[in-house]
Parts: sequence; structure tokens; C-alpha cells
Amino acid sequence: MDVRLATEATPGLVNEDFAAVGDGWAVVLDGATQHPKVTTGCVHGPGWLVRRLGGVLAARLAVQDGEGLADVLEEAIRRVRGLHAGCDLENPDSPSATVAMVRWDEGRLDWLVLADSPIVLDDGDVTVVRDDRVDRLPAYDVETVRRSRNSVGGFWVAAARPEAARHALTGTAVNVKRAALLSDGASRLVERFGTMSWRGLLDLVEEHGPGELIRRTRAAEQAHDLPGRRGKTHDDATVIYLGGTPRK
Repeated sequence: MDVRLATEATPGLVNEDFAAVGDGWAVVLDGATQHPKVTTGCVHGPGWLVRRLGGVLAARLAVQDGEGLADVLEEAIRRVRGLHAGCDLENPDSPSATVAMVRWDEGRLDWLVLADSPIVLDDGDVTVVRDDRVDRLPAYDVETVRRSRNSVGGFWVAAARPEAARHALTGTAVNVKRAALLSDGASRLVERFGTMSWRGLLDLVEEHGPGELIRRTRAAEQAHDLPGRRGKTHDDATVIYLGGTPRK
């Protein structure tokens, strides 16, 4: 299989994404940027969380014991929760991350998505697995987001509540010819700027590599830096590309 990975921090900042690929699995995490006016109740930041959670997920996936991906994620969140010595883990603003995860074997590809890091699958038709619950919030002020995070009717992320894994989107695909796991900073040409289709994104990464997708994303961010646009001008960007029929 053709496996390629690229990740780049927001210019001038520390990368709070995480990506790893192993024999038959891949995972991308995107740490949620903390609002400067919010008290998280935690001495750790999103970078700390994604490294610990990503490390536990990688170790669990490498075992290849057939456990469901939601079970793998639930146990990983539980283990990382135990590393938060002295933190207020009941605070809904504690560090959090999105999750995009796949595992494949003999033409079967299992996938899991929690929050807004999409997975793009091509089995002849291009299918995008995306958790859009955060897009359906009634407002995006600090209090509404806080109240909606990891709650029924709101949106779910990997933070300190292991049961969030039960609210992830999961499924199985077969005969996948190529796939991409993206943090939302790497899906912007499609989702934010509308200058590319999902198939076009896969074609670009297949032909020119994931680094070129990030380069073009940075150029678009500069060109589309419009006053009043919701969201950050730049974001950490991470891409894992899987080419060829997934086989262990």
C-alpha cells in the first residue's frame, strides 16, 4: 500500500495535531484550540492530550486483536483520564480532540470519526465520513459551545469522558482503492474555501503528495483572510493518504 503522511503547525505555533500509521491501521487527532477566556480546570493543554491519547491508540491498534474501534477509543480515553493527576475532569472545557481512525484487513476497512476530522473513501464512488454535529449548534459563543460539548443534542469529542466514544460515527467499507484521513485544517480547500471537490483532493494528494495539499491550503488561507469570517485564519493541517486496496 502507498502510505503517505504530512503534518504542519499553524504558522508560528506548536502543532496540536497527531498522526500515526502502522501495519493495518491509521489515526489522526486534532486538538481543540482553547479559548483564552475559558478556565479548563486542567494543567494540561490540547498538545499534551493528543500525544498521550494518540500514543495509547497507536499501541492498542498495533495489537490487532479485533476489538471494535469505539471500544479501542473508549479504553484509550479512560487510560489518559487516569494521567490527569489533580485536574478537574468534570469541567466541560477540559482539553479535547477530534478523532479519525481506520483499520483494514483483506479488503475490509473499518472507520471511526468523532467530531470534525473527516475520512474520505474511494471505492469508485467518493464517500466522505464527517461528523457535522458541531456545524448544527444554534450559536458559537463560549457558553453555547461549552454547554453543547459532550452532551446529548450537542457534539462529542475525545476529552475526559470515555463514553464519548459511544457517540462516534463508525462503519465498514470494502474494496477501498484509496483513502485520506484529515484534520479539519487540511480539509479547508473543500469545506471552507470551496475551491476543490473531495475527489479532486484525493487526486491532488495521490499525484503530488499530502505536503502539496497543505501548501495550497496555506496559500488559500492567505488569499481568503476576510474580516468577519468565522474561524481561524490558519489551522494545524494533517493528512494521511492510503493508496491501493487496503490489505494487511
